[in-house]
Amino acid sequence: MSDSISAGSTDSPTGYDMGHRTPEERAAFGKAARSRAPRSSHAEYTPPPKRTDPVDVIEAQSAKRVQELVPIRYGRMRESPFRFYRGAAAIMAADLADTPRSGIRAQLCGDAHMLNFRLLASPERRLMFDINDFDETLPGPWEWDVKRLSASLVIAGRANGFSAKQRASVVRRAVRSYRERMRNFAARGNLAVWYTHFDADELQKQFAPTISKEDRDRWEQARERARSHDTLQAFDKLTQVVGGQRLIASDPPLLVRLADLVPYAERGALEKEISRLIERYGQTVQSDRRFLLESYRVADVARKVVGVGSVGTRCWIVLLLGRDDEDPLFLQAKEADESVLAPYVGASTFPTQGERVVAGQRLMQATSDIFLGWERVDGIDGRRRDFYVRQLRDWKGIAVTENMSPKRMALFAELCGATLARAHARSGDRIAIAAYLGSGDVFDRALATFAELYADQNEQDHQALVDAIDTGRVQAEMA
Repeated sequence: MSDSISAGSTDSPTGYDMGHRTPEERAAFGKAARSRAPRSSHAEYTPPPKRTDPVDVIEAQSAKRVQELVPIRYGRMRESPFRFYRGAAAIMAADLADTPRSGIRAQLCGDAHMLNFRLLASPERRLMFDINDFDETLPGPWEWDVKRLSASLVIAGRANGFSAKQRASVVRRAVRSYRERMRNFAARGNLAVWYTHFDADELQKQFAPTISKEDRDRWEQARERARSHDTLQAFDKLTQVVGGQRLIASDPPLLVRLADLVPYAERGALEKEISRLIERYGQTVQSDRRFLLESYRVADVARKVVGVGSVGTRCWIVLLLGRDDEDPLFLQAKEADESVLAPYVGASTFPTQGERVVAGQRLMQATSDIFLGWERVDGIDGRRRDFYVRQLRDWKGIAVTENMSPKRMALFAELCGATLARAHARSGDRIAIAAYLGSGDVFDRALATFAELYADQNEQDHQALVDAIDTGRVQAEMA
């Protein structure tokens, strides 16, 4: 389906120059989009007759990855439909390409499932709630992020034994929050939207009167856990002193020092390449932060397995030391490949995939990691690869879906919906999106239906992977 709009396209995430249109014109454009894609039409999901085998999609991704790690990816995706969904962004991107589009664009996360909304640290050392993962970010139809979030809520709700009515209520809560926040942003000035953020302390004050003491205690515990997940915690957990040197402690296959990973003859060249990567990537961060980065020295490097969908991509963690051997900085250099959205919304306009990720993250997040940057390197195998770099841990807190009651998940869904609206309002035409959505709940109810239909599809796709593992078509291992 076409993602173009009559106003013509530009390099902006919206696809057109909204800055030179009046609010009335932008609202009219949004309302007119209802004729192209009625809000109720977003309830639809029917797989096409020639839908690509989901296992083929996953295997095509795996072909580019570190082959010895691919079975771990399959093992993690086999665990449950929800874990499968976390690794199946490419499958859903293809499916969303055949669903109705409003023709209004924004910068997309590309993988906006509920666990990619979490607590993060701001540069000012405030705990924030924001979107976390931008490996797939690209400009595209704003609806796609909302649909991926909605389906994830249903899949998690099914795993927790929620009834269909409870799951629908959770999804409608998320989408209503998105819609109402977007309408609020549509009435505000550009700077007011840009400066909006969700501070954890402020959120506690806002929700405290409406939640139980138990839930307030849970929120406080989550905040404390997030603050404890920092560089010092990683330093204590992931390193050891060997021969008087502070080194990363290998824990194969999930964490393997470079010294244990490649033959001695190749090690020196790779160590130099990673050191150069850190040095060159520093040119992509702000000058004051580059000055801070240059005060550290590289002490050790290891390959780390991360996440579910990312397993098998090249991911290095780099231990740097500052004032002394007890003054650490952990950076993560993660491979950036083409977004799974690219075949359906167009390739990135940035020269490297790492810059694509960083630019999308900076645009969508209220505040970003001070060491966020990118670089392109040539590997010892002669292949050129793109990476983006950030801190390994910086006050990160992730939700535990298994512990959520319907009420807690609904509250979390509301916060996710508001956060996604804020991210889209920064890059997309918030006035057009708000006008398209309107004040009624037509879109909310449509997505509750879509989410159930897509959760059914996800369960079938998960079973296809389980069957492929059981028959030996693909190999899986738990780690």
